[in-house]
Amino acid sequence: MGSAGSGRSVPRLVIAAPSSGSGKTTVATGLMAALSARGFAVSPHKVGPDYIDPGYHALATGRVGRNLDAYLCGAELVAPLFAHGARGCDIAVVEGVMGLFDGAAGEGELASTAQVAKLLRAPVVLVVDASAQARSVAALVHGFVGWDPEVRVGGVILNKVASDRHEELLREALDSVGAPVMGVLRRAAQVETPSRHLGLVPVAERSAVAVEAVSAMAAQVDGGCDLSALVSLARSAGALHGAGWDAGEALVSSPPPPLPFPAPGASPPDPLVGPRGPRPRTPDGLGGTPDGHPVVAVAGGAAFTFSYAEHAELLAAAGARVVTFDPLRDEELPEGTSGVVIGGGFPEVYASELSANEALRKRIAELAARGAPVAAECAGLLYLCRELDGMPMCGVLDASARMSERLTLGYRDAVAVGDSVLAPAGTRMRGHEFHRTVVEPGAGSSPAWGLRTPERRVEGFVEGGVHASYLHTHWASAPGVARRFVERCRTS
Repeated sequence: MGSAGSGRSVPRLVIAAPSSGSGKTTVATGLMAALSARGFAVSPHKVGPDYIDPGYHALATGRVGRNLDAYLCGAELVAPLFAHGARGCDIAVVEGVMGLFDGAAGEGELASTAQVAKLLRAPVVLVVDASAQARSVAALVHGFVGWDPEVRVGGVILNKVASDRHEELLREALDSVGAPVMGVLRRAAQVETPSRHLGLVPVAERSAVAVEAVSAMAAQVDGGCDLSALVSLARSAGALHGAGWDAGEALVSSPPPPLPFPAPGASPPDPLVGPRGPRPRTPDGLGGTPDGHPVVAVAGGAAFTFSYAEHAELLAAAGARVVTFDPLRDEELPEGTSGVVIGGGFPEVYASELSANEALRKRIAELAARGAPVAAECAGLLYLCRELDGMPMCGVLDASARMSERLTLGYRDAVAVGDSVLAPAGTRMRGHEFHRTVVEPGAGSSPAWGLRTPERRVEGFVEGGVHASYLHTHWASAPGVARRFVERCRTS
Protein backbone atom coordinates (compact mmCIF):
# COMPACT_ATOMS: atom_id res chain seq x y z
CA MET A 1 0.00 0.00 0.00
CA GLY A 2 1.40 3.38 -0.97
CA SER A 3 1.18 6.65 0.89
CA ALA A 4 -1.92 8.79 0.41
CA GLY A 5 -1.54 11.30 -2.40
CA SER A 6 -2.62 14.88 -3.07
CA GLY A 7 -4.90 13.70 -5.86
CA ARG A 8 -2.61 14.73 -8.69
CA SER A 9 -0.11 11.92 -8.07
CA VAL A 10 -2.50 9.20 -6.94
CA PRO A 11 -2.00 5.89 -8.81
CA ARG A 12 -5.00 5.27 -11.06
CA LEU A 13 -6.63 2.87 -13.49
CA VAL A 14 -9.46 3.26 -15.97
CA ILE A 15 -11.66 0.19 -16.32
CA ALA A 16 -13.03 0.16 -19.89
CA ALA A 17 -14.60 -2.28 -22.33
CA PRO A 18 -15.25 -2.73 -26.05
CA SER A 19 -18.98 -2.22 -25.45
CA SER A 20 -21.67 -1.88 -22.84
CA GLY A 21 -22.61 -5.08 -21.04
CA SER A 22 -19.06 -6.45 -20.94
CA GLY A 23 -18.80 -6.34 -17.15
CA LYS A 24 -17.19 -2.97 -16.38
CA THR A 25 -19.34 -2.33 -13.30
CA THR A 26 -18.65 -5.79 -11.85
CA VAL A 27 -14.91 -5.46 -12.37
CA ALA A 28 -14.60 -1.83 -11.30
CA THR A 29 -16.77 -2.21 -8.20
CA GLY A 30 -15.20 -5.53 -7.29
CA LEU A 31 -11.70 -4.11 -7.70
CA MET A 32 -12.56 -1.10 -5.53
CA ALA A 33 -13.93 -3.36 -2.80
CA ALA A 34 -11.06 -5.87 -3.03
CA LEU A 35 -8.44 -3.13 -2.74
CA SER A 36 -10.34 -1.50 0.12
CA ALA A 37 -10.38 -4.84 1.94
CA ARG A 38 -6.59 -4.96 1.63
CA GLY A 39 -6.24 -1.60 3.34
CA PHE A 40 -6.06 0.77 0.40
CA ALA A 41 -7.92 4.08 0.54
CA VAL A 42 -9.64 3.84 -2.84
CA SER A 43 -11.04 6.84 -4.70
CA PRO A 44 -14.03 5.81 -6.86
CA HIS A 45 -14.95 7.58 -10.11
CA LYS A 46 -17.35 7.06 -13.01
CA VAL A 47 -17.05 8.44 -16.54
CA GLY A 48 -20.23 10.09 -17.79
CA PRO A 49 -23.46 11.31 -16.20
CA ASP A 50 -24.49 8.01 -14.57
CA TYR A 51 -25.73 8.34 -10.97
CA ILE A 52 -26.32 4.67 -10.12
CA ASP A 53 -22.88 3.11 -10.52
CA PRO A 54 -21.28 5.66 -8.14
CA GLY A 55 -23.66 4.40 -5.45
CA TYR A 56 -22.17 0.92 -5.76
CA HIS A 57 -18.69 2.46 -5.82
CA ALA A 58 -19.41 4.29 -2.57
CA LEU A 59 -20.59 1.07 -0.98
CA ALA A 60 -17.37 -0.64 -2.10
CA THR A 61 -14.99 2.05 -0.85
CA GLY A 62 -16.72 4.00 1.90
CA ARG A 63 -16.08 7.20 -0.07
CA VAL A 64 -18.36 9.36 -2.19
CA GLY A 65 -18.58 8.15 -5.78
CA ARG A 66 -17.80 10.97 -8.21
CA ASN A 67 -18.48 11.52 -11.89
CA LEU A 68 -16.02 12.70 -14.55
CA ASP A 69 -17.95 14.08 -17.51
CA ALA A 70 -16.13 16.10 -20.15
CA TYR A 71 -19.39 17.09 -21.82
CA LEU A 72 -21.19 18.41 -18.76
CA CYS A 73 -18.17 20.02 -17.09
CA GLY A 74 -15.72 20.62 -19.92
CA ALA A 75 -12.50 18.73 -20.57
CA GLU A 76 -10.53 21.28 -18.56
CA LEU A 77 -12.30 20.27 -15.32
CA VAL A 78 -11.84 16.49 -15.60
CA ALA A 79 -8.37 16.36 -14.03
CA PRO A 80 -9.12 18.97 -11.30
CA LEU A 81 -12.35 17.18 -10.30
CA PHE A 82 -10.50 13.88 -10.24
CA ALA A 83 -7.73 15.31 -8.06
CA HIS A 84 -10.35 16.76 -5.71
CA GLY A 85 -12.03 13.40 -5.25
CA ALA A 86 -8.78 11.43 -5.01
CA ARG A 87 -7.15 13.68 -2.43
CA GLY A 88 -5.81 11.62 0.46
CA CYS A 89 -6.24 8.27 -1.31
CA ASP A 90 -3.78 5.49 -2.12
CA ILE A 91 -5.27 4.55 -5.49
CA ALA A 92 -8.13 5.54 -7.78
CA VAL A 93 -10.32 3.33 -9.94
CA VAL A 94 -12.28 4.97 -12.75
CA GLU A 95 -15.13 3.03 -14.33
CA GLY A 96 -15.68 3.91 -17.98
CA VAL A 97 -18.90 4.37 -19.92
CA MET A 98 -20.21 2.40 -22.94
CA GLY A 99 -17.41 1.26 -25.24
CA LEU A 100 -13.92 2.70 -24.75
CA PHE A 101 -14.16 5.12 -27.68
CA ASP A 102 -17.89 5.90 -27.49
CA GLY A 103 -18.79 9.44 -26.49
CA ALA A 104 -21.38 12.14 -27.09
CA ALA A 105 -23.22 11.49 -30.37
CA GLY A 106 -21.67 13.39 -33.26
CA GLU A 107 -18.94 14.89 -31.05
CA GLY A 108 -15.99 12.62 -31.80
CA GLU A 109 -14.19 11.49 -28.64
CA LEU A 110 -15.91 14.07 -26.41
CA ALA A 111 -17.12 12.51 -23.13
CA SER A 112 -15.70 9.10 -24.04
CA THR A 113 -13.76 6.88 -21.66
CA ALA A 114 -10.77 7.25 -23.99
CA GLN A 115 -10.82 11.03 -23.67
CA VAL A 116 -11.01 10.87 -19.88
CA ALA A 117 -8.15 8.33 -19.76
CA LYS A 118 -6.01 10.71 -21.79
CA LEU A 119 -6.93 13.70 -19.65
CA LEU A 120 -6.00 11.70 -16.54
CA ARG A 121 -2.86 10.23 -18.12
CA ALA A 122 -4.14 6.90 -16.82
CA PRO A 123 -3.58 3.37 -18.15
CA VAL A 124 -6.64 1.44 -19.29
CA VAL A 125 -7.65 -2.09 -18.38
CA LEU A 126 -9.94 -3.58 -21.01
CA VAL A 127 -12.73 -5.86 -19.76
CA VAL A 128 -13.67 -8.27 -22.56
CA ASP A 129 -16.77 -10.44 -22.62
CA ALA A 130 -15.19 -13.66 -23.87
CA SER A 131 -18.31 -15.81 -23.59
CA ALA A 132 -18.80 -16.24 -27.34
CA GLN A 133 -15.27 -16.16 -28.74
CA ALA A 134 -11.89 -17.84 -28.57
CA ARG A 135 -9.00 -16.90 -30.90
CA SER A 136 -10.95 -13.93 -32.27
CA VAL A 137 -10.41 -12.17 -28.95
CA ALA A 138 -6.88 -11.36 -30.14
CA ALA A 139 -8.15 -9.40 -33.13
CA LEU A 140 -10.58 -7.51 -30.93
CA VAL A 141 -8.00 -6.55 -28.32
CA HIS A 142 -5.37 -5.77 -30.97
CA GLY A 143 -7.77 -3.28 -32.55
CA PHE A 144 -8.41 -1.49 -29.27
CA VAL A 145 -4.71 -1.42 -28.35
CA GLY A 146 -3.73 0.22 -31.62
CA TRP A 147 -6.68 2.46 -32.40
CA ASP A 148 -5.45 5.56 -30.56
CA PRO A 149 -1.74 5.67 -29.65
CA GLU A 150 -2.49 8.21 -26.89
CA VAL A 151 -4.66 5.67 -25.08
CA ARG A 152 -2.51 3.12 -23.26
CA VAL A 153 -4.26 -0.22 -22.87
CA GLY A 154 -2.09 -1.75 -20.20
CA GLY A 155 -3.94 -4.97 -19.53
CA VAL A 156 -6.96 -7.16 -20.22
CA ILE A 157 -9.46 -8.85 -17.93
CA LEU A 158 -11.37 -11.69 -19.55
CA ASN A 159 -14.95 -11.95 -18.30
CA LYS A 160 -17.53 -14.72 -18.52
CA VAL A 161 -14.97 -17.40 -19.30
CA ALA A 162 -16.64 -20.81 -19.53
CA SER A 163 -13.91 -23.28 -18.50
CA ASP A 164 -10.21 -23.92 -17.99
CA ARG A 165 -9.90 -25.00 -21.62
CA HIS A 166 -11.64 -21.82 -22.78
CA GLU A 167 -9.23 -19.76 -20.67
CA GLU A 168 -6.24 -21.59 -22.18
CA LEU A 169 -7.40 -20.79 -25.72
CA LEU A 170 -7.95 -17.14 -24.88
CA ARG A 171 -4.56 -16.73 -23.21
CA GLU A 172 -2.76 -18.37 -26.14
CA ALA A 173 -4.48 -16.03 -28.58
CA LEU A 174 -3.53 -12.94 -26.57
CA ASP A 175 0.13 -13.84 -26.07
CA SER A 176 1.34 -11.58 -28.90
CA VAL A 177 -1.14 -8.69 -28.63
CA GLY A 178 0.89 -6.55 -26.23
CA ALA A 179 -1.65 -6.26 -23.42
CA PRO A 180 -1.12 -8.85 -20.69
CA VAL A 181 -4.02 -10.77 -19.21
CA MET A 182 -4.46 -9.46 -15.65
CA GLY A 183 -7.55 -11.39 -14.74
CA VAL A 184 -9.95 -14.14 -15.74
CA LEU A 185 -13.47 -14.20 -14.34
CA ARG A 186 -15.92 -17.06 -14.63
CA ARG A 187 -19.65 -16.57 -14.87
CA ALA A 188 -21.16 -15.84 -11.45
CA ALA A 189 -24.88 -15.30 -11.00
CA GLN A 190 -24.50 -13.80 -7.52
CA VAL A 191 -22.81 -10.69 -8.89
CA GLU A 192 -25.63 -9.90 -11.28
CA THR A 193 -27.31 -6.66 -10.25
CA PRO A 194 -31.04 -6.20 -10.95
CA SER A 195 -32.11 -3.65 -13.54
CA ARG A 196 -35.21 -1.70 -14.40
CA HIS A 197 -36.31 0.82 -17.03
CA LEU A 198 -33.36 3.20 -16.46
CA GLY A 199 -30.61 0.70 -15.68
CA LEU A 200 -29.35 -0.82 -12.44
CA VAL A 201 -31.44 -0.62 -9.30
CA PRO A 202 -29.80 2.01 -7.02
CA VAL A 203 -27.93 0.93 -3.91
CA ALA A 204 -30.32 2.85 -1.65
CA GLU A 205 -33.16 0.57 -2.75
CA ARG A 206 -31.34 -2.73 -2.29
CA SER A 207 -29.74 -2.32 1.16
CA ALA A 208 -28.53 -5.75 2.34
CA VAL A 209 -28.83 -7.26 -1.13
CA ALA A 210 -26.55 -4.56 -2.52
CA VAL A 211 -23.98 -5.22 0.19
CA GLU A 212 -24.02 -8.93 -0.68
CA ALA A 213 -23.64 -8.16 -4.39
CA VAL A 214 -20.63 -5.90 -3.79
CA SER A 215 -19.06 -8.53 -1.55
CA ALA A 216 -19.53 -11.13 -4.27
CA MET A 217 -17.95 -8.80 -6.84
CA ALA A 218 -14.98 -8.26 -4.53
CA ALA A 219 -14.53 -12.01 -4.00
CA GLN A 220 -14.68 -12.70 -7.71
CA VAL A 221 -12.15 -10.02 -8.61
CA ASP A 222 -9.85 -10.92 -5.71
CA GLY A 223 -9.91 -14.57 -6.74
CA GLY A 224 -9.63 -14.07 -10.49
CA CYS A 225 -7.41 -11.02 -10.96
CA ASP A 226 -3.77 -10.25 -10.29
CA LEU A 227 -4.22 -7.36 -7.87
CA SER A 228 -0.48 -6.77 -7.58
CA ALA A 229 -0.18 -6.36 -11.35
CA LEU A 230 -3.17 -4.01 -11.43
CA VAL A 231 -1.71 -1.86 -8.64
CA SER A 232 1.66 -1.75 -10.43
CA LEU A 233 -0.07 -0.65 -13.61
CA ALA A 234 -1.93 2.06 -11.69
CA ARG A 235 1.38 3.35 -10.33
CA SER A 236 2.63 3.86 -13.88
CA ALA A 237 0.12 6.66 -14.50
CA GLY A 238 1.64 9.99 -15.47
CA ALA A 239 1.65 12.93 -13.07
CA LEU A 240 -1.17 15.44 -13.36
CA HIS A 241 -0.46 19.15 -13.33
CA GLY A 242 -2.45 21.89 -11.69
CA ALA A 243 -4.45 22.07 -8.49
CA GLY A 244 -7.44 19.98 -7.58
CA TRP A 245 -10.89 21.49 -7.81
CA ASP A 246 -12.11 23.27 -4.69
CA ALA A 247 -15.70 24.44 -4.21
CA GLY A 248 -14.74 27.63 -2.38
CA GLU A 249 -12.08 28.58 -4.90
CA ALA A 250 -14.47 27.79 -7.76
CA LEU A 251 -16.99 30.24 -6.34
CA VAL A 252 -14.35 32.94 -5.92
CA SER A 253 -12.92 32.48 -9.42
CA SER A 254 -16.26 32.28 -11.20
CA PRO A 255 -17.74 35.54 -12.52
CA PRO A 256 -19.95 37.25 -9.92
CA PRO A 257 -23.59 36.52 -10.69
CA PRO A 258 -26.13 39.27 -11.30
CA LEU A 259 -28.12 40.16 -8.21
CA PRO A 260 -30.91 37.62 -7.75
CA PHE A 261 -34.23 38.71 -9.13
CA PRO A 262 -36.60 39.75 -6.33
CA ALA A 263 -39.39 37.65 -4.96
CA PRO A 264 -42.88 38.70 -6.02
CA GLY A 265 -43.73 42.02 -4.34
CA ALA A 266 -40.24 42.49 -2.93
CA SER A 267 -37.82 45.32 -3.64
CA PRO A 268 -34.55 44.43 -5.35
CA PRO A 269 -31.39 44.50 -3.23
CA ASP A 270 -29.50 47.78 -3.19
CA PRO A 271 -26.33 47.22 -5.25
CA LEU A 272 -24.50 49.87 -3.21
CA VAL A 273 -24.87 48.04 0.08
CA GLY A 274 -24.43 44.51 -1.25
CA PRO A 275 -26.49 41.44 -0.44
CA ARG A 276 -28.88 41.54 2.44
CA GLY A 277 -27.95 39.94 5.70
CA PRO A 278 -29.70 36.90 7.08
CA ARG A 279 -33.40 37.37 7.63
CA PRO A 280 -34.76 36.63 11.08
CA ARG A 281 -36.30 33.31 11.98
CA THR A 282 -40.02 33.20 11.33
CA PRO A 283 -42.50 31.65 13.75
CA ASP A 284 -43.00 28.56 11.61
CA GLY A 285 -39.32 27.72 11.72
CA LEU A 286 -38.47 28.75 8.16
CA GLY A 287 -35.80 31.21 7.27
CA GLY A 288 -32.31 30.02 8.14
CA THR A 289 -30.19 29.67 11.25
CA PRO A 290 -29.12 32.19 13.89
CA ASP A 291 -25.57 32.21 12.49
CA GLY A 292 -26.83 33.55 9.18
CA HIS A 293 -26.35 30.38 7.15
CA PRO A 294 -29.55 29.61 5.23
CA VAL A 295 -30.70 26.02 5.46
CA VAL A 296 -30.92 24.28 2.09
CA ALA A 297 -32.88 21.04 2.31
CA VAL A 298 -31.71 18.43 -0.22
CA ALA A 299 -34.01 15.51 -1.02
CA GLY A 300 -32.55 12.05 -0.47
CA GLY A 301 -33.72 8.58 0.40
CA ALA A 302 -34.61 5.76 -1.96
CA ALA A 303 -36.79 7.89 -4.26
CA PHE A 304 -34.20 10.62 -4.88
CA THR A 305 -30.76 9.07 -5.26
CA PHE A 306 -29.44 11.08 -8.23
CA SER A 307 -27.16 13.91 -7.13
CA TYR A 308 -23.61 14.98 -7.86
CA ALA A 309 -21.50 15.38 -4.71
CA GLU A 310 -20.16 18.72 -5.90
CA HIS A 311 -23.63 20.31 -5.70
CA ALA A 312 -23.81 20.02 -1.92
CA GLU A 313 -20.17 21.11 -1.65
CA LEU A 314 -20.85 24.24 -3.69
CA LEU A 315 -23.98 25.06 -1.68
CA ALA A 316 -21.98 24.75 1.54
CA ALA A 317 -19.12 26.85 0.13
CA ALA A 318 -21.66 29.51 -0.83
CA GLY A 319 -22.71 29.76 2.79
CA ALA A 320 -25.60 27.32 3.12
CA ARG A 321 -26.11 24.69 5.76
CA VAL A 322 -27.04 21.62 3.71
CA VAL A 323 -29.45 19.19 5.36
CA THR A 324 -30.82 16.02 3.76
CA PHE A 325 -34.45 14.98 4.08
CA ASP A 326 -36.34 11.91 2.85
CA PRO A 327 -39.68 12.63 1.15
CA LEU A 328 -40.70 9.01 1.75
CA ARG A 329 -40.39 9.27 5.53
CA ASP A 330 -40.10 12.85 6.77
CA GLU A 331 -43.35 14.73 7.29
CA GLU A 332 -41.60 18.06 7.89
CA LEU A 333 -38.81 19.92 6.15
CA PRO A 334 -35.64 20.45 8.20
CA GLU A 335 -36.00 23.23 10.73
CA GLY A 336 -35.17 26.64 9.30
CA THR A 337 -35.42 25.54 5.64
CA SER A 338 -34.95 28.49 3.29
CA GLY A 339 -34.66 26.57 0.02
CA VAL A 340 -35.12 23.08 -1.36
CA VAL A 341 -33.15 21.07 -3.92
CA ILE A 342 -34.81 17.95 -5.32
CA GLY A 343 -32.65 15.94 -7.67
CA GLY A 344 -33.26 12.87 -9.78
CA GLY A 345 -34.25 9.34 -8.97
CA PHE A 346 -37.24 7.05 -9.30
CA PRO A 347 -40.35 8.79 -7.93
CA GLU A 348 -42.46 6.75 -10.35
CA VAL A 349 -41.46 3.62 -8.40
CA TYR A 350 -42.47 5.23 -5.11
CA ALA A 351 -45.39 7.33 -6.32
CA SER A 352 -47.88 5.83 -3.88
CA GLU A 353 -45.58 6.35 -0.87
CA LEU A 354 -44.70 9.90 -1.93
CA SER A 355 -48.37 10.65 -2.44
CA ALA A 356 -49.26 9.21 0.95
CA ASN A 357 -46.91 11.65 2.69
CA GLU A 358 -49.43 14.46 2.39
CA ALA A 359 -47.94 16.49 5.22
CA LEU A 360 -44.58 16.95 3.47
CA ARG A 361 -46.23 17.63 0.11
CA LYS A 362 -48.14 20.49 1.73
CA ARG A 363 -45.01 21.89 3.38
CA ILE A 364 -43.17 22.00 0.06
CA ALA A 365 -46.16 23.62 -1.66
CA GLU A 366 -46.37 26.23 1.11
CA LEU A 367 -42.66 26.98 0.87
CA ALA A 368 -42.86 27.40 -2.91
CA ALA A 369 -45.94 29.64 -2.57
CA ARG A 370 -43.91 31.98 -0.35
CA GLY A 371 -41.43 32.48 -3.18
CA ALA A 372 -38.64 30.47 -1.55
CA PRO A 373 -36.13 28.95 -4.00
CA VAL A 374 -36.86 25.40 -5.12
CA ALA A 375 -34.60 23.70 -7.68
CA ALA A 376 -35.89 20.41 -9.11
CA GLU A 377 -34.35 18.12 -11.72
CA CYS A 378 -36.13 15.25 -13.48
CA ALA A 379 -37.56 13.24 -10.56
CA GLY A 380 -37.87 16.49 -8.66
CA LEU A 381 -39.90 17.91 -11.54
CA LEU A 382 -42.31 14.98 -11.34
CA TYR A 383 -42.65 15.39 -7.58
CA LEU A 384 -43.62 19.06 -7.95
CA CYS A 385 -46.35 18.26 -10.49
CA ARG A 386 -50.04 18.09 -9.67
CA GLU A 387 -50.04 14.31 -10.09
CA LEU A 388 -47.85 11.40 -11.14
CA ASP A 389 -49.60 8.43 -12.74
CA GLY A 390 -52.85 9.71 -11.28
CA MET A 391 -51.55 10.02 -7.71
CA PRO A 392 -51.40 13.45 -6.06
CA MET A 393 -47.98 15.06 -5.75
CA CYS A 394 -46.97 18.49 -4.38
CA GLY A 395 -49.12 20.51 -6.78
CA VAL A 396 -46.53 23.26 -7.09
CA LEU A 397 -46.78 23.05 -10.89
CA ASP A 398 -49.99 22.91 -12.86
CA ALA A 399 -48.82 19.88 -14.79
CA SER A 400 -49.31 16.12 -14.70
CA ALA A 401 -46.72 13.39 -15.15
CA ARG A 402 -47.00 9.80 -16.29
CA MET A 403 -44.86 6.84 -17.27
CA SER A 404 -44.16 6.40 -20.98
CA GLU A 405 -42.89 3.65 -23.26
CA ARG A 406 -40.39 6.04 -24.83
CA LEU A 407 -36.92 6.56 -23.41
CA THR A 408 -35.63 10.12 -23.66
CA LEU A 409 -31.86 10.03 -23.42
CA GLY A 410 -28.95 12.23 -24.40
CA TYR A 411 -26.73 15.21 -23.78
CA ARG A 412 -28.27 18.65 -24.32
CA ASP A 413 -26.98 22.15 -24.95
CA ALA A 414 -29.30 24.53 -23.13
CA VAL A 415 -29.87 28.24 -22.65
CA ALA A 416 -31.84 29.82 -19.81
CA VAL A 417 -34.98 31.33 -21.36
CA GLY A 418 -35.55 33.78 -18.51
CA ASP A 419 -34.21 34.78 -15.10
CA SER A 420 -34.52 32.16 -12.37
CA VAL A 421 -33.13 31.27 -8.96
CA LEU A 422 -30.37 29.33 -10.74
CA ALA A 423 -29.30 31.55 -13.60
CA PRO A 424 -30.00 34.82 -15.42
CA ALA A 425 -31.59 34.74 -18.86
CA GLY A 426 -29.15 33.78 -21.58
CA THR A 427 -26.99 31.54 -19.37
CA ARG A 428 -25.69 28.59 -21.37
CA MET A 429 -25.25 25.21 -19.72
CA ARG A 430 -24.87 21.63 -20.78
CA GLY A 431 -27.07 18.92 -19.34
CA HIS A 432 -28.33 15.40 -19.74
CA GLU A 433 -31.81 13.92 -20.09
CA PHE A 434 -32.62 10.38 -19.00
CA HIS A 435 -36.24 9.43 -18.33
CA ARG A 436 -39.22 7.32 -19.37
CA THR A 437 -41.83 9.76 -18.17
CA VAL A 438 -43.78 12.58 -19.80
CA VAL A 439 -44.89 15.84 -18.22
CA GLU A 440 -47.87 17.61 -19.75
CA PRO A 441 -47.49 20.42 -20.56
CA GLY A 442 -43.77 20.05 -21.16
CA ALA A 443 -43.09 23.70 -20.40
CA GLY A 444 -44.75 26.49 -18.49
CA SER A 445 -45.48 30.02 -19.63
CA SER A 446 -41.93 30.79 -18.46
CA PRO A 447 -39.84 27.77 -19.54
CA ALA A 448 -36.64 26.82 -17.77
CA TRP A 449 -34.49 26.00 -20.79
CA GLY A 450 -34.36 26.30 -24.52
CA LEU A 451 -32.66 23.19 -25.90
CA ARG A 452 -30.48 23.23 -28.97
CA THR A 453 -32.10 20.13 -30.41
CA PRO A 454 -33.23 19.83 -34.04
CA GLU A 455 -36.75 20.88 -33.02
CA ARG A 456 -35.40 23.75 -30.86
CA ARG A 457 -37.83 22.93 -28.07
CA VAL A 458 -38.30 24.62 -24.73
CA GLU A 459 -38.92 22.69 -21.54
CA GLY A 460 -39.33 23.07 -17.81
CA PHE A 461 -40.92 25.64 -15.53
CA VAL A 462 -39.85 28.87 -13.86
CA GLU A 463 -42.52 30.09 -11.50
CA GLY A 464 -41.68 32.44 -8.64
CA GLY A 465 -38.71 30.86 -6.90
CA VAL A 466 -39.22 27.47 -8.56
CA HIS A 467 -36.90 26.13 -11.27
CA ALA A 468 -38.05 22.68 -12.42
CA SER A 469 -36.74 20.81 -15.43
CA TYR A 470 -35.94 17.37 -16.82
CA LEU A 471 -32.37 18.51 -17.43
CA HIS A 472 -29.64 17.15 -15.14
CA THR A 473 -26.81 19.67 -14.87
CA HIS A 474 -23.43 19.61 -13.15
CA TRP A 475 -22.94 22.77 -11.13
CA ALA A 476 -19.15 22.49 -11.10
CA SER A 477 -19.33 23.79 -14.68
CA ALA A 478 -21.13 26.94 -13.46
CA PRO A 479 -20.49 27.51 -9.74
CA GLY A 480 -22.47 30.75 -9.87
CA VAL A 481 -25.62 28.60 -9.93
CA ALA A 482 -25.05 27.57 -6.31
CA ARG A 483 -24.08 31.06 -5.22
CA ARG A 484 -27.16 32.57 -6.85
CA PHE A 485 -29.42 29.94 -5.28
CA VAL A 486 -28.00 30.49 -1.77
CA GLU A 487 -28.24 34.27 -2.15
CA ARG A 488 -31.90 33.89 -3.06
CA CYS A 489 -32.33 31.78 0.08
CA ARG A 490 -30.99 34.72 2.08
CA THR A 491 -33.20 37.32 0.43
CA SER A 492 -36.50 35.54 -0.17
